[in-house]
Amino acid sequence: MSDKLTFTPVIGIEIHIQLKTKSKIFCSCSADYTNDEPNSHICPVCMGLPGSMPVLNRAVVRQGMLAGMALNCKVQPTTLFFRKSYYYPDLPKNYQITQSDLPIAADGWLEIKDDAGKPKTIRINRLHLEEDVGKLHHSTSDGRLEGAETSWVDYNRSGLPLAEIVSEPDVSSSREAVEFVTMLRRRVRYSGASDVDLEKGMMRFDANVSVKCSDGRWGRRVEVKNMNSFRALEHAIEYEIKRQSEILAEGGEVLQETRHWNDAKGVTSGTRVKEFYRKFIVEPDLPPLVVSPEWVEEVRATLPEMPADKASRYVKEMGLTETDAAVLTDSLDVARYFEACVAAGANPVRAGNWVRTEVLRAVNEKHVDADALAVKPESLAELILRVEDGKLSTTLARQVFDAMLEGLSLEEAVKKSGAVEGGMGGSALGDLVRATLAANPDVVEEIRSGKDAKGKKVKFLQGLVMREAKGQARPDEVASAIEESLKPE
Repeated sequence: MSDKLTFTPVIGIEIHIQLKTKSKIFCSCSADYTNDEPNSHICPVCMGLPGSMPVLNRAVVRQGMLAGMALNCKVQPTTLFFRKSYYYPDLPKNYQITQSDLPIAADGWLEIKDDAGKPKTIRINRLHLEEDVGKLHHSTSDGRLEGAETSWVDYNRSGLPLAEIVSEPDVSSSREAVEFVTMLRRRVRYSGASDVDLEKGMMRFDANVSVKCSDGRWGRRVEVKNMNSFRALEHAIEYEIKRQSEILAEGGEVLQETRHWNDAKGVTSGTRVKEFYRKFIVEPDLPPLVVSPEWVEEVRATLPEMPADKASRYVKEMGLTETDAAVLTDSLDVARYFEACVAAGANPVRAGNWVRTEVLRAVNEKHVDADALAVKPESLAELILRVEDGKLSTTLARQVFDAMLEGLSLEEAVKKSGAVEGGMGGSALGDLVRATLAANPDVVEEIRSGKDAKGKKVKFLQGLVMREAKGQARPDEVASAIEESLKPE
């Protein structure tokens, strides 16, 4: 590759998100088919049987508007549905109902940081509604098409409501792409429009990648498909930038085509020359969709504070660090838990530390939302207040918290842990300190003879006492008790 040539990536991202509804977009079949038998959630409408008629699900339109608002899009007053005709085994009626170039929402944007750390706006061309297709299953051990002798199709997914979000080609690197879709996912999840669960396939990516050469030549746009994780998106874009740059450097021509990302091999492979769907026709069985200004405002009123705004408020009004605020606002359920804890009287910084560590640990271990934990935010606030008042040490409070996770009340958890309200002190602490010093005469002698100028031996004794006290003694009281006991008799 010539050292004189440089290459600038130009990238647009297409994101498909499954909207959160009870039923499919054009029929009453359940949208929740997880772990159910293949082809058990289908009907004549989502199978496209002759004579069946689609009926638009109002909840899908509402969720689409919410998602668009979360991405700073403008809701369009009138839209249409079209038929996009193509043949593939997972599309039973040989056309997909979509909104094409008359979307429910358009002209949005998100702000990210570019590779130099400066603010950068990624424009969003549109968000349109459409139906999902079925899912192919292959006979290979890893479930991949390559090498499969037999394939089956499950139409349970056919007709699920999707929002397709199309960015402008404003992304310049794989890192920017990942930051963009990460922020987009967080905002859509906050809005309540979708759970955006990557493990359940609720978010899928396509990337349109081209490369501009410093000598003025352009590579044609290549669409890369089959990416369902941030890691796959990042690696596929990096591979495609490198592949196209090498072709241009050698004087070759980049074909405009659709390519498939093979995650196992870490490469893209050509599947077909990029086609243009010219056979769009207006869906004859669906009337134009008219969205009234009153409905738009009604939906907008339900949109919660977005994560970046919430994090900024935590920093300005509650004194949290930007890092802690970002962690606490990553999920709306965690942010609500934190705010309820503060509202119940807990110091914001202390509450933030507890939620960021203990609450998130429990959420990850139990695989539930924060609001499903047995420890309610009001109970955590009371626990934090007892630590601040010196009634419980932080170590013991963590044990109490774990007991509360099993369904015990605060009082029951304190009893189970054997905690002494107010902690170990007075004669009990004095007895423990004297016993510890008696068991370590050599250490005591070194301290009394002045050989512990840096205080390491004293800290060693403090650690022993704290361990024996099982977190029920306050560090300052332990230090005072040891200092008193070390005085010459």
